[in-house]
Amino acid sequence: MALRAGNPRRDYSGVAVAVPVTVPYVRYSIETAHWWIGRALAALVSQAGITLADIDGLSVASFSLAPDTTIGLTQHFGITPRYIEFLPMGGASGVMALRRAARAVQSGDASIVACVAGDTNHVDSFRRSLSTFSRFAQDAVYPYGSGGPNASFALIASNYMRTYGATRADFGKLAVAQRQNALSYPHALMKKPLTLDEYMSARAISPPIHLYDCVMPCAGAEAFLVMSEDIAQSLNLPFVRMLASIERHNAFADDAIQHRGGWVMDRDDLYGQAGLTPDKLSFIQTYDDYPVISMMQLEDLGLCAKGEGADFVRANSFTVDGTVPHNTSGGQLSVGQAGCAGGFLGLVESIRQLIGEPLGRQVRDARVGLVSGFGMITYDRGLASSAVLLGEASKRKAVSA
Repeated sequence: MALRAGNPRRDYSGVAVAVPVTVPYVRYSIETAHWWIGRALAALVSQAGITLADIDGLSVASFSLAPDTTIGLTQHFGITPRYIEFLPMGGASGVMALRRAARAVQSGDASIVACVAGDTNHVDSFRRSLSTFSRFAQDAVYPYGSGGPNASFALIASNYMRTYGATRADFGKLAVAQRQNALSYPHALMKKPLTLDEYMSARAISPPIHLYDCVMPCAGAEAFLVMSEDIAQSLNLPFVRMLASIERHNAFADDAIQHRGGWVMDRDDLYGQAGLTPDKLSFIQTYDDYPVISMMQLEDLGLCAKGEGADFVRANSFTVDGTVPHNTSGGQLSVGQAGCAGGFLGLVESIRQLIGEPLGRQVRDARVGLVSGFGMITYDRGLASSAVLLGEASKRKAVSA
């Protein structure tokens, strides 16, 4: 407490988040991550009505950019930024990029920061990336035939079900609602309606994880710009404001099996920064690599108490036009997981919803959105958790002829 009292958190006043960009996903791509990130950067410049030279900050999240990082991209793209970040943090990368870019703008270290996440997906690249994802994976998981996170999340899901009484049908309700939301989102790779019966009868992958519990790897990119409100207004760009934000890493390391994330440690701070309570949210975008993780976030972010996630899911609809609109573009479970871009998907969708320019259906009276991130399962649990509250949108002004 003494440390917090001596170093109070500064708010995010004066920061604008604008120009949501999606480079449409494809299942497989022969292009490099550089190509996908470059397309996103070009779209940011075009849609903002600026030049590439106006971007003096570049934050990049990617798993398939190696051997390059952000510094290499400056030469690829011919830019000379005074602020760069490289954040290959998976599901937490979007909020983390936003937080750091906001502070760079507030401090004057950058005027316009492009936050971009992009990954390619070659036919065999996902398997190869899993084999070297972390030292834990190399030494303790992959050699024993567990080729990725499915087995780890199966342990998390089975423990959660035993402990709190959730069922596969409860997880299925979230997946089915997200597919319904995806039907109006043009970039979703999953465009066929999904029924609960289809979800329940799908083939097992690593029980209790079945086919529709798993995201589909793909290639794509997501991006947005961070700048001062003055610059956004001078460019006549609609933008949203950051009301609050948190992140936490390696939380509750003594839990034998993960059943909560770092949000629990900081959620009071999150809502306190914004002067809001969870019942004031217009929508929520959780990181959804598996439905059980979305249910965990609903609890840990205070929408219901720990252990009440299943009851909360049974009591709400989660569609865009229903109660508790959730993952309104369809989330990764229906749009696809384009590597680190999956950590940006909910953030980019939230900007669109709040400025009133969604690509799919609009959440009614959208005023405040919660975006949460979760990622980096290096061995048996996700290590990174993050969240941001967005709101107070400034919409595009009509320009007289």
